[in-house]
This record gives sequence, C-alpha cells and structure tokens, in this order.
Amino acid sequence: MATTSFDDVYAATAPRLIGQLYLVTGDLAEAQDCVQEAYARAWTRWDKLTRNDGDPVGWVRSTAYRLAVSRWRHHTAGLRAFMRHGAPGEMAPPSADTIAVRDALAELPKGLRAALVMYYLGGMQVAEVATALDLPQGTVKARLSRGRAAMAVMLTDTADFGDGAVEAAHV
Repeated sequence: MATTSFDDVYAATAPRLIGQLYLVTGDLAEAQDCVQEAYARAWTRWDKLTRNDGDPVGWVRSTAYRLAVSRWRHHTAGLRAFMRHGAPGEMAPPSADTIAVRDALAELPKGLRAALVMYYLGGMQVAEVATALDLPQGTVKARLSRGRAAMAVMLTDTADFGDGAVEAAHV
C-alpha cells in the first residue's frame, strides 16, 4: 500500500469496511462500532502494521470481523441465558434512604465517593481500595474519614422539638 498515514488509510478504507461488515452483521451501528474499535486498536500499533509494506487494512478487516463475531457470541449467550432463566423478576423501587445516599454521594468529589463506595458498598478492605485507586493506605483512610463526615452532614435529619432543633446523623 502506497499510503501509510493512518489518517489517509482510515479516510480511504473505513466506509468500505463498514459497508462490508454491515452486510455480514445486518446491523449498521454494530458494523460501525466494530470497525471503529478495530481502527482504534490499529492506531496503537500502526508502526508495526505498516512496517515492511504490511497490510494494515487487512489487519483492521480481520480484527473488525473478529470483534463482530465475539459480540454476536456474547449476544447469543445472553439470549440463551434469558431463554433458560426467563426475564428477571420485578425489582422493588429504591427506598428513600437509598435515594438520599445516592444523591449525597453524587455531591462528593470523585475521590471521596470512590473510596466510600468501594469500602462500604463494595466490601473491599482499605488495602484493596488503596491498590485499586493507586493511593497510599493513609490517603484512603483520610478520604474515608472526610467522606463519612461530609455524608453525615448531608444525611442529617433536622426535627423541630419546641425551642430548638435536634440533629441526628444517619450514615
């Protein structure tokens, strides 16, 4: 192939590959997704694919086809499971407390929220949270402490008892 610039190859070949994969899958959106994913993978190894007059388009075509087959297999496995087990049962709507916790978590900075969710809802230990977030354990402990304090303020019920208000934190 004379043109080895990624942008040039993509512009010249992507529409044709999408069309071919569309005819294979019968789903235009699926074909577009698979071809885009294949080109994204090709971009990360473009130098290897074009070395020694390699055929990057053939590699992209094969990768896109394999992606489509893999997605089809996952889809059919899901359908088989659905047929075997039936539709999921009715789920109860979330409680008012669950909604309040969700809303309070949404107001926290991402770092505090992640630590709280992993530790309290995910059942992870401090060391596991530290590894997952690539942080020292002390930082995780500090985030848990700050997050609990912030949640306590946000989830405080204020009840009026005569002259003053009594606050009770629910965490």
